[in-house]
Amino acid sequence: MKFIENNSIDPHYNLAFEEYIFKNSDFNEDFVLLWRNGSSIIIGKNQNTLEEINMDYVKENNINVVRRVTGGGAVYHDLGNLNFSFITKAQSNLIDFKTYNIPIIKALERLGVNCEFSGRNDIVIDGKKFSGIAQSIIKGRVLNHGTLLFDSKLDTLSKALNVKRDKIESKGVKSVSSRVTNIKPYVKDDIDVLQFKQILLKNIFEYFHQPVEIYELSDEDRRNIQRMVDERYGTWEWNFGSSPEFNYKGYGRFEGGSVEVRLHVVKGIIQNCKIYGDFFGKADVKELEEKLIGIKYDIDESNKALQDVSVGEYLGRISKEEFLKCLW
Repeated sequence: MKFIENNSIDPHYNLAFEEYIFKNSDFNEDFVLLWRNGSSIIIGKNQNTLEEINMDYVKENNINVVRRVTGGGAVYHDLGNLNFSFITKAQSNLIDFKTYNIPIIKALERLGVNCEFSGRNDIVIDGKKFSGIAQSIIKGRVLNHGTLLFDSKLDTLSKALNVKRDKIESKGVKSVSSRVTNIKPYVKDDIDVLQFKQILLKNIFEYFHQPVEIYELSDEDRRNIQRMVDERYGTWEWNFGSSPEFNYKGYGRFEGGSVEVRLHVVKGIIQNCKIYGDFFGKADVKELEEKLIGIKYDIDESNKALQDVSVGEYLGRISKEEFLKCLW
């Protein structure tokens, strides 16, 4: 087992970093990574991004949204959260959460934290979740990674992942809500997240009866990782466009009347749009529908598409701002 240091807090880079170590055949040893992301939501591979996040809150608070290569649900990361990754030779082709996460539980026990597995892939304290784990097996290698909520902003977590699912119908995997807690109140010593990282690293290697051995990446490795960011992890197509197709229904009632919008979205692009309501407009609403077809399903793209459009011509006394609320 070797440790690879990564001090980046950019979630796009960090997820590319992790995948590079996991899938690159040059890395045939066992590795552990401990890393942090700035404020971000990490979406499961098979999820509909827009179904999992509170888009308005995410935009207003500059929260990054990045898709990972493993399944499971959406999770919130910030600098109070520590992520761990075990990248090892697979013992079988079966997903096995317990075996790969015993080192984490044992390391936490040495800090005075009494925790246990719960359900399929969570670790809890007093029934409250602080770690969600995901796993992938490819070509005889296993990536087992998870979160450790040490001192995260739990109020931000709840707001960023709070979304009205009744507006969206899709086949994307849904996240399951859980009661959550931070680890810090349960640790016997007063330490911060970076001290926690160093203690956890020491405890993990002691569990394997090994001294901490550090593996250094080459400059070429780092260039290859950055290329993955540029071509994949930093792109809208991966983080939003890879979502399963879905139908959206939005409704609003205003002084000028009511309006209902129905959208069909495929690979993040609006393929069909229908607008209904009891409004009184002069122009054919079909023209307004066509202005939205073919654009990315994104707040900024919607604003841009309607920038020079007099919405009142189509929707009477319903304003552009009111109409846009029905799209989200």
